[in-house]
Amino acid sequence: FGSGFNSVTGDFSKGSSGFLIENGEVTYPISEITVAGNIKNMFREIKLANDLEFRSRINSPTIRINNISIAGK
Repeated sequence: FGSGFNSVTGDFSKGSSGFLIENGEVTYPISEITVAGNIKNMFREIKLANDLEFRSRINSPTIRINNISIAGK
């Protein structure tokens, strides 16, 4: 996390990019956003989809995290 992470409280704020999902479909890429929250709360809110595909050495299913702050243009 770097300088945007408080290791005492677990609060974080990090610049990011990703994809907008509307009605369950990826609609377009987004950038220049900030994701903020608390790491302990974030791990409690993670939901994993069943769409894992092995394409490279690092793989992950789609992940949904409820109750996290996302801000941007």
